[in-house]
Amino acid sequence: MPAALAPCPVAIAVRPSQRDGARETRHELRAWVDSIADLLSDNGYHPVVESRSAEEIGGTGLPTHSTHEIGAHCGLAIVLGGDGTLISVARQLAPFGVPVVGINQGRLGFLTDLSEGTVHELLPRLLAGEYREEARALISAVISTDDGHTHLAMNDVVVNRGTTASLVDLEISLNDRFAYGFRADGVIVATPTGSTAYALSAGGPILAPTVNAFTLAPIAPHALTMRPIVVADDSVIRITVARAREAVVSIDGHHSVALGEGDFVLLRRADKRVRLWHPLDYDYYHTLRHKLGWTETPEGLAPRKR
Repeated sequence: MPAALAPCPVAIAVRPSQRDGARETRHELRAWVDSIADLLSDNGYHPVVESRSAEEIGGTGLPTHSTHEIGAHCGLAIVLGGDGTLISVARQLAPFGVPVVGINQGRLGFLTDLSEGTVHELLPRLLAGEYREEARALISAVISTDDGHTHLAMNDVVVNRGTTASLVDLEISLNDRFAYGFRADGVIVATPTGSTAYALSAGGPILAPTVNAFTLAPIAPHALTMRPIVVADDSVIRITVARAREAVVSIDGHHSVALGEGDFVLLRRADKRVRLWHPLDYDYYHTLRHKLGWTETPEGLAPRKR
């Protein structure tokens, strides 16, 4: 079992979420943050709040840290929210090697293990060393029109047709060798983490987190023979826009850049990984069964007659 986390600053991050058409109030979010902060203090740690989180909930009485300050000073980050919130925070903290624990306030919660009902029992155990660490791969993306800036994606990088109704012609090269070209709405390059997100909806395979691979899933391809492909994650993937009225590349759905004909995106596995702490009883396949309803029968899925 890993050693207990020594007394240190622990960061708390939270984002307002949209649920059933109603936005959570700042008061509710502040109450959540205060509850977690009290729990950390009771266990000998020094809670701080991520700066953007403090702005989102209208401020707190706790010290605030920027992402860089969290990376430099905190031994752990606790994220309150859904998978999207965790991915956003974890992606920023990956370069610093700060582990992340997720408390689910979203819908599916593939990555956020703790809940309102279990956090007061499980969080002290995690802090005491009763956790299982998992390293999740990231994609490093360089866009030809973006001055060489490197973007990190934990879920996926998507090149698509933007707002137009016209298909785009894309060319895929692997390790500097042309692999194939196709016409489609776009293509998704997903990590194992992202294989259960947009890529799954596009018909891509589910990749276990321990598989060293990326999946390339075409979006509504014109040729019915075009299928998703899985490649080793040490591959260098180049997506070139061969022909398009409009095209856009999106990084984890949070950052988008317009592309023109001849522009390209260069993808490879990032040097850093996201560190996730799970409870000892965490089971990835149990999560899939539970979240995707794999154990349900057709009868069980059918609406019940009243």
